[in-house]
Amino acid sequence: MALHLFSLSLLLLYSLFSLTTIANCSPSLHYHACHQHESRILLQFKQSFVINEYASYDPLSHPKTTSWIPTTDCCSWHGIQCHELTGHVIGVDLSSSQLYGSLDANSSLFSLVHLQHLDLSDNDFNHSQIPSRIGEFSQLTYLNLAQSGENTFFGEVPPQVSHLRNLLFLDLRSYHQHIIPPNPINKLQLKKSTLKSMIQNATGLETLYLDFVTISSSIPDMLTNLTSLQTLALFRCELYGEFQIEKFFKLKMLNALGLSGNKLSLLSGISSSNETLPPIQELGFRSCNLHGEIPSWIMNLTNLTYLDLDDNNLKGQIPQSFFRLVNLEVLYLSYNSFEGQIELDMFLKLKKLTILELAANRLTLLNKKGSYSNETMPPLEYLQLSSCNISGEIPPWIMNLTSLLSLELEDNNLRGEIPYSLFTLENLTMLSLDNNLLEGQLDLHMFLNLRMLRFLGLSYNKFSLLTGKDSTNVTLPLLEALSLASCNLVEFPPFIRELDQLGILDVENNDIKSIPSWMWRKRNLDTLFASGNSLTGRISPLVCNLKSLMVLDFSYNNLSGVIPSCLGSFSQSLEALMLQGNKLVGHIPQTYMVGSNLMMIDFSNNILKGKLPRDLVNCKRLEFLDVSHNRINDSFPYWLSTLPELKVVALRSNEFHGAIMCPTRCEFPKLHIIDLSHNEFSGNLAPDIFENWESMTASNISQLQYENTVVDSNRYWSDNILYSITMSNKGVVLNYQNLQQDFYSMIAIDLSSNKLVGEIPNAMGDLNRLVLLNFSNNMLFGNVPTSFGKLSNLEALDLSRNQLSGQIPQQLTELTFLEFFNVSFNNLSGPIPESKQFNTFDNNSFMGNQGLCGMQVSKECEDQAKPPPPTSDGDEDSESEHFFNWKIVLIGYGGGVVAGIALGSAFSHDIFMLLKRVF
Repeated sequence: MALHLFSLSLLLLYSLFSLTTIANCSPSLHYHACHQHESRILLQFKQSFVINEYASYDPLSHPKTTSWIPTTDCCSWHGIQCHELTGHVIGVDLSSSQLYGSLDANSSLFSLVHLQHLDLSDNDFNHSQIPSRIGEFSQLTYLNLAQSGENTFFGEVPPQVSHLRNLLFLDLRSYHQHIIPPNPINKLQLKKSTLKSMIQNATGLETLYLDFVTISSSIPDMLTNLTSLQTLALFRCELYGEFQIEKFFKLKMLNALGLSGNKLSLLSGISSSNETLPPIQELGFRSCNLHGEIPSWIMNLTNLTYLDLDDNNLKGQIPQSFFRLVNLEVLYLSYNSFEGQIELDMFLKLKKLTILELAANRLTLLNKKGSYSNETMPPLEYLQLSSCNISGEIPPWIMNLTSLLSLELEDNNLRGEIPYSLFTLENLTMLSLDNNLLEGQLDLHMFLNLRMLRFLGLSYNKFSLLTGKDSTNVTLPLLEALSLASCNLVEFPPFIRELDQLGILDVENNDIKSIPSWMWRKRNLDTLFASGNSLTGRISPLVCNLKSLMVLDFSYNNLSGVIPSCLGSFSQSLEALMLQGNKLVGHIPQTYMVGSNLMMIDFSNNILKGKLPRDLVNCKRLEFLDVSHNRINDSFPYWLSTLPELKVVALRSNEFHGAIMCPTRCEFPKLHIIDLSHNEFSGNLAPDIFENWESMTASNISQLQYENTVVDSNRYWSDNILYSITMSNKGVVLNYQNLQQDFYSMIAIDLSSNKLVGEIPNAMGDLNRLVLLNFSNNMLFGNVPTSFGKLSNLEALDLSRNQLSGQIPQQLTELTFLEFFNVSFNNLSGPIPESKQFNTFDNNSFMGNQGLCGMQVSKECEDQAKPPPPTSDGDEDSESEHFFNWKIVLIGYGGGVVAGIALGSAFSHDIFMLLKRVF
């Protein structure tokens, strides 16, 4: 009986415990109903927003506020938690609720004075600033304001956030980890003083996410005072300076440390003892400017499950001790300088590995042949081995990775045929084999067996693709991106017609002659690369049915006729329009909508005429404009100077005319390259035209970065649009293939082959970022500006075929980067400056200047005779003697009296006055 009563007591206690637990975990069970005034507050908050399905990025998002009905208890509403005893609202979780609207200081939300938990993440607050009243939530322990992409909060994080003394969790991220665009922009700023105050007050902080919040300082040592800190994420906060890792390893609760995307100097004085290290599981140092070998202390972090060292300057071999990190699940080592040979199967020893990325190192991954059973393989889902110097066949053990979702093997030396066993990897969503030496006849329909496939890349191999089978009765995979460049195609594969989800299609460098009409019905198509084919005929106006189009590339074909007039205004999403290298005639489309997203327009090398469309001023994101080698007849397009992102203007070889001038202030705030050569520009160059070209005087190299046009970054695959330009440099016409990356610091002005007159403005010397300056083949006169000596980055200076006079300024010897210098066919005189740079320039740089002397022109410079001291015969005899000596010098010039006077500016003042008096 006693045992029965004891069991009954235990049962009652268990029931009470269960009820208490359920009450805490479920917002629907409470002892008290919701307070009416708090219900009204929440309903008023609901009414200040509208529901928009695009306001949240989470695919599982849903409008939680639809359950907020006035006739029901607010404690039962979705996302609301009430205190189980008092009934006060203590929790509001509206994460991913598709809310759209502004959050300001007048919001009723701030009347919920008992709030302890607030989660507004993943909604669209329309670029609101975080209200300063957030600091009134004195009981708040959890605050999540993280947003995604364009929906992020904007401006300064209010200092009042430091009033939240009870905070345990704070998340202010502008982007979630899996929704980061290629060129994210920090829209929130956090003052270091606010961060310090917050650290001083909220001493119990356990989780701190500040990714993409600009702090712009060194890492505050005060962070090490947060002894309860478990997660610290400071991804791309514009932090800099020395970072002493051992200080943070004194935080014995630290589980995750993320510092990726900052320019830090990692200092380590850590001993090799495991006892000194916290139980870190996640470590992120991507793009942190790390140098040298992998830090040895990383090998002692035996609890590591996530390690990201991508995109640094790490060198040396990957040590064998690295493979002792047996708990690793995610490993990123791409884009470093690791070297040496390593067997691929070494990584198979990491039995928990799900993600492995080794791309773009100097490693040679040995393709060891061997048999592996499914039981011995790690559960890899993402395998990135591009640019890893892998030779031979596709490694056979890959076919045993039955969990594989993504396989990237592009840019290697793989040979042979694709094995049929590859098509048994039925979970594959991405397969990239581009840029290898794979061969044989390949039936594209084999890939249709991979039902989950979203991206397929087969470009630049030695395949013969078979495409002719009918696919109407086949269940096609949901392909979103298909890359078939240089695959010996003569037509668009017919099965593409049935791919309703296709967004990206690359068929460049084939022999396709026409575009099928069904292509214009593919409403989801956002990127079409078809350059370097044999396309003929007109561009169909039906192309403007593709309302989702972001990139259209028909360059280097044989297209003729006019450009459809709708191409400038049919789609707000269009970013890149490339039609160069065809036979297009007529006018450039004249209409471009306000809010246009166009970043690149290339119409060069056609037969276009007329004027540049003034509507281009609506393209506020435009970075690149190239209309070179056409027949455009217009004046200088000064109105382009108002475009805030414009970096490249190429008008070469057209019929532009008139003065190069701006009626008002000539901005061009981010101009990198302007090529006006081979036109009919005339008149003087006004000095003030160059005064506001800020990027050409930029002191911070980050100001020279391009935004980069990127294709659909939220898909499984993305690709950069390369800004390519043909330009004369160092006397040779060169093609620059990738201005955004390889040549982002190319700052150039080319005004050659026009009809410019007058003097070169001294203001040009202030453009100290200039790398190339070309004034050749004009009618400029006057002196070579001495201010050119300030162009410290100049590599090429061409002033040939003008009417410049005077001497070559000695200041030019200070241009230590100068590789090309040409002043031929001018009226220059005097000695050629002597320096290491000038001694490398040959006769061709100076020919056609009769008055120049120096070793480069094989003409010795005669020393100017010094006048003898005055004699007792008086001043008149002395002046006669002076004249006699200078007459001999003038005869040496062979130009007579006129030449002597013309060169008078090179004489001393006394001699000049004497000659003046004599003649």
